[in-house]
Amino acid sequence: MPKKTTPRTARFLALILALALCLAPGLAAAADLTVSAAASLTDAFKVVKTAFEKANPGTTVTTNFAASGPLLRQIENGAPVDVFASADEKTMDQAAAKNLIVPGTRVDFVKNALVLIQPADSKLALKGLADLTQPGVKRIALGNPETVPVGRYTREALTNAKLWEPLQPKLVPAESVRQALDYITRGEVDAGFVFATDAKIAGPKVRLVQEVATSTPVTYPIAVIATSKNPKAKAFVDFVMSPAGQKILQDYGFKKP
Repeated sequence: MPKKTTPRTARFLALILALALCLAPGLAAAADLTVSAAASLTDAFKVVKTAFEKANPGTTVTTNFAASGPLLRQIENGAPVDVFASADEKTMDQAAAKNLIVPGTRVDFVKNALVLIQPADSKLALKGLADLTQPGVKRIALGNPETVPVGRYTREALTNAKLWEPLQPKLVPAESVRQALDYITRGEVDAGFVFATDAKIAGPKVRLVQEVATSTPVTYPIAVIATSKNPKAKAFVDFVMSPAGQKILQDYGFKKP
């Protein structure tokens, strides 16, 4: 027969249960990892998230995708973020200057390329940057250079080609590279600048005009946020750099750092 539970034992078990209930929310929160990543990483990082969760049972990864500039502002304003992945070094440099990241965790994890594309059904025969001056080209999408990395790379490339000022009336700024891509795939603009990986995601909806050379390499850094208390934050960075993480990223068109 089962042993009879004494009042003293019952009180002890109740105390243990109460402590467990008090600690449970904290333990659950510790298992939740928030990753803010550049918009161009959306598709690849969704797969990375699933793979990381599978390799780390009990950990749930919440992803937040937007242009790198706005993500940095969110972190600066106290958003509870554990890991930040930017589409350019400048944004991460700003994060470092404001002591928002753990310096020893920063690492470049992929490279990308700037490309000029146009809607697949466009009747315009574009072959390079100079063709953007054609009268038939009315609207050109690009990321906002003040907040969106792809926009900064675009401004640099057009400035080097002495086309930045002449093309000003045609430029249509977007709040992220994915918004610029949407403008192009929907035919709302005649051409636009995105990353090579975004053009790959769009597939047959767009036509590649050319890969555009940039003076500044298109590299992506990742780092742990200084205010993070989650031990899995560094583990996520390590997973991104692991053969498994790199394989996922390369499947989406990213290149080794």
